[in-house]
Amino acid sequence: MKEFSYQRATQVRDALTQIAGTTGAKFLGGGTNLVDLMKNEIETPAKLVDVRQLPLDGIRSSADGGLIIGATASNSDTAAHPDVRRRYPAVTQAILAGASGQLRNMATIGGNLLQRTRCAYFTDTSQPCNKRVPGTGCPAIAGVHHNHAIFDWTDHCAATNPSDMGVALMAFDAVVRYETLNGPGEIPLSDFYLPVGTTPHLETKLPPGALITAVTLSKLDVAAHSRYRKVRERASYAFATVSIAAALNVHKRRVQDVRIALGGVAARPWRARIAEAALRDGPATAARFRAAADAELAKAKPLHDNAYKVTLARNLIEAVLTDLAKRVK
Repeated sequence: MKEFSYQRATQVRDALTQIAGTTGAKFLGGGTNLVDLMKNEIETPAKLVDVRQLPLDGIRSSADGGLIIGATASNSDTAAHPDVRRRYPAVTQAILAGASGQLRNMATIGGNLLQRTRCAYFTDTSQPCNKRVPGTGCPAIAGVHHNHAIFDWTDHCAATNPSDMGVALMAFDAVVRYETLNGPGEIPLSDFYLPVGTTPHLETKLPPGALITAVTLSKLDVAAHSRYRKVRERASYAFATVSIAAALNVHKRRVQDVRIALGGVAARPWRARIAEAALRDGPATAARFRAAADAELAKAKPLHDNAYKVTLARNLIEAVLTDLAKRVK
């Protein structure tokens, strides 16, 4: 690990000022991703500003009946919060599926959204990687890519986003709030992650030096009828091969509202808007769910060795929606 300086901030303005004063400085939350990357010299910040003592760990209802989750709230506290469990159960399930209890106790909500890919080429400094060293190439395209993207990848990068929680937040139209020295701002999670394009090392729309302060969820009745399901290569904690966060409201056997997001298929949590549009106001049947999944996956572009993800995603969409339809009748 390369030498770095460390400071602890107790106020948001203080944290922003400390970051602004040093090129290559980074905020440190739980460190469950950043510290590992520093050990392997994939990340080499000159300075860390610890934000765990900032007053940003609260979870409370918003004026519109939604929920505000502070950026330094731990994953464990968020998953266990009664309002999250009752009103957005898929968020709780996604967090619990994401990591061990020890990691959940340390990891923060803001940090979870900023964690970097677990692509083996990215984490192996003996290999080229456009995300780690721009312009060096993407060996995954012709190499080992069975667990890589089937949507929106380019010749420059086919890595997937590793967040479980992010998939559930994407399904529920979460908004990321942030603070800069010039004032506050917010970005819908649907716009938060940048397209891969030719610059996969640029990952989010956060302004330089910005600090995530909260994630907000609007009041969403359908979210109470939600589920997160994750397929992975081992039963212990592993990153998703394909995952799904889905919510469904059915009235008189017809779909009133539906939300679907997929994980493990793209460089960002993938909102299945084509499938949602195909399902609304239609019959809540397995055949209809399967047809909607096919419509969504028609634009998938699998690599040579990961076409199985298309079938897996189709089966997950059908199975989870069918199960939810039984529960909400």
